[in-house]
Amino acid sequence: MAATISQIFYGTLIHSLSLTELEFIHNALLGVDNQGKIAFLERNVSNEQTLRDIIKKWRTTEDKVVRLTNRQFLLPGFVDTHTHAPQYPNAGIGMDLPLLDWLNKYTFPLEQSFSSTKFAEKIYPIVVNHLLRCGTTTAVYFATIHLESSKILAKVVQQKGQRGFIGKVNMDCNSTETYVETMESSVKDTEQFVEYVLSLKNESTDESSLVTPIITPRFAISCTSKLMNSLGEIAKKHKIPIQSHLSENTAEVATVNELFPHHADYTTVYDHHKLLNHRTIMAHCIHLSPQERKLIKERNVGISHCPNSNFALCSGVCNVRQLLDEGIKVGLGTDISGGFSKSILDSIRNASIASRVIYISSKTNDKVYPHLTLPELTYLATMGGAQLVNLEDVIGNFTVGKEFDALLIDSEAEGSSMQIFDDIDTIDRIFEKFMFLGDERNIKAVFVKGRKVSGTDITNLEANSYNDYSYMN
Repeated sequence: MAATISQIFYGTLIHSLSLTELEFIHNALLGVDNQGKIAFLERNVSNEQTLRDIIKKWRTTEDKVVRLTNRQFLLPGFVDTHTHAPQYPNAGIGMDLPLLDWLNKYTFPLEQSFSSTKFAEKIYPIVVNHLLRCGTTTAVYFATIHLESSKILAKVVQQKGQRGFIGKVNMDCNSTETYVETMESSVKDTEQFVEYVLSLKNESTDESSLVTPIITPRFAISCTSKLMNSLGEIAKKHKIPIQSHLSENTAEVATVNELFPHHADYTTVYDHHKLLNHRTIMAHCIHLSPQERKLIKERNVGISHCPNSNFALCSGVCNVRQLLDEGIKVGLGTDISGGFSKSILDSIRNASIASRVIYISSKTNDKVYPHLTLPELTYLATMGGAQLVNLEDVIGNFTVGKEFDALLIDSEAEGSSMQIFDDIDTIDRIFEKFMFLGDERNIKAVFVKGRKVSGTDITNLEANSYNDYSYMN
């Protein structure tokens, strides 16, 4: 039975084909079916007759066509591979301390507030709404140690229509007296949380939820060996992903070495407890030794690069070029509230700056590490993130058969900080300006699996735009 077309987009599409190849498709006609998948993608549809012929071929109607202006384009949805939902109220404060002191002074007290489900019900909808508005169609979340509040986060993400990976945090040692679990309660609550999330259904369609549980030991410092072993077993039993922090800060690395003196290094601690595999995401990974990078590669672990946080907490500068050259998977994360921005656009910009810092400092060494290019940055924010969550065959670009997670970008939205010049700004220049100057005001609509989950009315973009432009060839 042929797919039923629910919506068609006509205009410019921009997406990654590979780490170094960014494709601009002008006069594209993209059809989304009623399952939220990309049914067809036609290139160079330069006249109305060809458009009508394609619509007829797919047995649909012209009223389903959304016509983009030549100052608008579609971009795949952003994937935030590391963020802390309960820390959102702290975003923008507490930038005066290194990691371990920052956790004790600012973070653990706030996270303890989520022992109240009423507090969780107040905060989590705000967090998810804001991330969606910024174009984050997929988010990998840390929650807190609290079972019921973590369930609330999972339920909110599901109800809002975001694609989410939700982790109930585990920590049974080396924390404050008021914010710590026993090993037994941590394991029990994690099992219950995993079962709860796996049972979630889309309320309107009764389909499987877009939300996935992810095993979440906070970091090796806050987990005993018994707890980490148990978490590895739960992940294996349910075949679900794992996330944690690794080598974010030199003091953290030193503390792990003191706590686990019989292991060669920080990465080996996780590997010993069966927490490293192709479904594992490790955040930061700034201070890895060559041996650790080799192990990360062997286990096919993904690394979430969180440059805003790395700068803000003075943790260090991650050499992403080196990781990519060694064949390690890398995506981007906001790491709220170590990072003060909720937007992946900020992560893109800070990743660019971090790579330039590495490049400048490497020019006096034997090995020079070129800074990240715009195609590479775009890839990390979309396909790179999709790889980390093992959804590269499902989302990340506009390949036919993938699910339609997308952003409709309007370079001349009301209040936009971007200035467009008629005589010189072609779509490639507009795209680059968006990546380095744009913000959520330019994100007119956000789609997850074909459904608009954030944004304004898009039924008549030409009428709603400031200027009426012809399509660019």
